[in-house]
Amino acid sequence: MTTTGISAAAPGLAASQRMRAIIAGSMGNLIEWYDYFAYAFTALYFSSAFFPSGDRTAQLLASAGIFAVGFLMRPLGGWYFGWYADRHGRRAAMVVSIVMMGLGALLIALLPTYAQIGALAPLLLLIGRMIQGFSTGGQYGTAATYLSEIAFSGRRGFYASFQYVTLIGGQLLALLVILVLQSTISDEAMRSYGWRIVFLVGAVAAMTILLFRHVLHETTREEGRRADAGSIRALLPHWRAFLTVLGLTAGGSLIFYVFSTYMQKYLVNTAHMAAPTANWVMTAVLIPFALMQPLFGLLSDHIGRRSNMLLFGVLATLFTLPLLSLLATVRSPFAAFALVLCGLAINSFYTAISGLFKAELFPVHVRALGVSLAYGIGNALFGGTAEFIALRFKQGGHESGFYWYVTCVCLLSLVTALLMRDTRRHDPLADALV
Repeated sequence: MTTTGISAAAPGLAASQRMRAIIAGSMGNLIEWYDYFAYAFTALYFSSAFFPSGDRTAQLLASAGIFAVGFLMRPLGGWYFGWYADRHGRRAAMVVSIVMMGLGALLIALLPTYAQIGALAPLLLLIGRMIQGFSTGGQYGTAATYLSEIAFSGRRGFYASFQYVTLIGGQLLALLVILVLQSTISDEAMRSYGWRIVFLVGAVAAMTILLFRHVLHETTREEGRRADAGSIRALLPHWRAFLTVLGLTAGGSLIFYVFSTYMQKYLVNTAHMAAPTANWVMTAVLIPFALMQPLFGLLSDHIGRRSNMLLFGVLATLFTLPLLSLLATVRSPFAAFALVLCGLAINSFYTAISGLFKAELFPVHVRALGVSLAYGIGNALFGGTAEFIALRFKQGGHESGFYWYVTCVCLLSLVTALLMRDTRRHDPLADALV
């Protein structure tokens, strides 16, 4: 990495313009992920409304299945928005994806229940999640590319880490809205209509991005774009970079979803905590997790992205199994907080630079496509299926098998990190704003 610092930022934008663009891009990312995680955190309340009566695990399994299908739309969204961002610019792709996410949230908020329209209810829920999955597939790659390119050279790790600060912030905001509702209405009301309010808030927030689009300065010039920008043909020569992103996303995304979205259900369904207590634990743990991101991003500016990935791979492979085993029997919310935070701290070596190291592996004309598509596939295969696979192991009476599954995937990411290219000696993103 270059060490020329803030003064070495690419020409074309003043430092104040860059900071405003970073803030606006980050806030758009927060809104996007609030809408996406609203589903995961309200599933405990709405699963019985969309699926026939049965035991809690069966209903959660059905909800998790639709959650996973939403992830399967990510590669398609990653391909489309990656192509669009490389061909027409990062800003337009970001705005369209956020608005689309808001429309998906609005659809889910207004859905009738299974008791009202039968099997059509879960089908419409599936469509809403597919819209959101398509949107997220584009948002992640374009936001990662945009924030990485517009950040100050020499401090890209620090500034690009705010993608995950706001991603976590979206989770945290969704949890806080739920906690406020829990404290003001009854549990019966939450299951009846309270969960809809969570989605309505997200739908309204998504439309506010239109008010800030003027400060999202484009990071590529139209006249400098190649004719084959954003095409699969142009991406093929960079297959090694594509496989590197895929391998590292496998473990990084899986650990993230295990210790964040699934952990709420794990504490309720396996450790037998009360749902409000589990929500408070997860809300509390997300705050230090968010604050860790700039620190781990800054660390990568000094030791390199590859070193961060190696540390993630080693620690995740060694400590996933003991952490999940201890959490299965935890009784104290304070102990649960400490154990979950350990898992998320390990994950921070990956999350802080998740978008940046991916962007650094691709040239500008296929950067958004390469990041979006590789991430979308890896996230769909491993992150999006985390809850479903975990619940199937539990339903089959072999829950500890899931711990070994996660460990093996993390080992795959460690091997990938050993083989990845080191980008410390130069700034691979110096081709932005040219």
